[in-house]
Amino acid sequence: MATSLKHNLTSAYFNAANKLYPKKARRRIVAYVESYDDVAFWRTLLAEFETDDYYFQVMLPSATSLAKGKKMVLMNTLNTTELGKSLIACVDSDYDFLLQGKTNVSHKINSSPYIFQTYAYAIENFHCYAESLHEVCVQATLNDRMLIDFPAFLKRYSQIIYPLFLWNVWFYCQRDTYTFPMYDFNACTRLQEVNVHHPERTLDPVQRAVDKKLSEMRRRFSRNIKAVEALGVELERLGLNPDTTYLYIQGHHLMDGVVMKLLIPVCTVLRREREQEIKRLAAHNEQFHNELTSYENSQTNVSLMLKKNSGYKNLYLYQWLKEDIGEFLNRER
Repeated sequence: MATSLKHNLTSAYFNAANKLYPKKARRRIVAYVESYDDVAFWRTLLAEFETDDYYFQVMLPSATSLAKGKKMVLMNTLNTTELGKSLIACVDSDYDFLLQGKTNVSHKINSSPYIFQTYAYAIENFHCYAESLHEVCVQATLNDRMLIDFPAFLKRYSQIIYPLFLWNVWFYCQRDTYTFPMYDFNACTRLQEVNVHHPERTLDPVQRAVDKKLSEMRRRFSRNIKAVEALGVELERLGLNPDTTYLYIQGHHLMDGVVMKLLIPVCTVLRREREQEIKRLAAHNEQFHNELTSYENSQTNVSLMLKKNSGYKNLYLYQWLKEDIGEFLNRER
């Protein structure tokens, strides 16, 4: 009797357990990404497309080593029959989108329907989307006062650096990474001292540095001026214009050399304001210290908030990415 009961209970358990599994197994599509920092970005995007029929698993490119990076992703995807059916590559564009096939890597990335690129230089450019930066400050400081008009600032910054950026991209189009390398461009376009109360003054040194380098370029390579101007017209169809340049420059440079240079002093001022408000409103010292401790424990590191920022979903480059994923899945159906 006990054995029969045990058997019945076991059968009932497995019958119930089997019902937890879907009748039709979901197809897994592996998405190789370049590094740890890329996992969250691509996971956020791909999760929007998961259904009862398929799901995505975001992975680093090598299961046998710690090797990472764009080169490793492309090596592990371009020469496999699984690419497309159950494997895709998700990479930063760097300059490959703007180069439009002028190098071998650019040609591979822009021509493959199974390699998805950021269109912006990197995911850092998405995190630094101007329209979302005020929210980053609010989340970090819990103070909703707007000190700087970030969209206006980065629009003006883009306008200043745009003509010099065209020269930088033009040399890369010629496969010349030595005459005017990216680190020289970055040196001319990083922010120095930030004036929170007069942010327009922050851009004056950038304007001077850009003008000086631009004058040098035009003097040394006067025969190429027309070609650089023509490149500007060509790149406009890729979304690059004087107002959007910051989305296409090197992501780490934008985050560390421009946006964080803005956010740190802005958040410092916002925190001091909140602390002064607590001091003014506190009825006695004990309440002041308790409230101040509570506020300090509620704050978040602004650098961490920026890296976790997902307020870029209205950005046109992100919409392009979504269209690409949608087209890929429609083809596979």
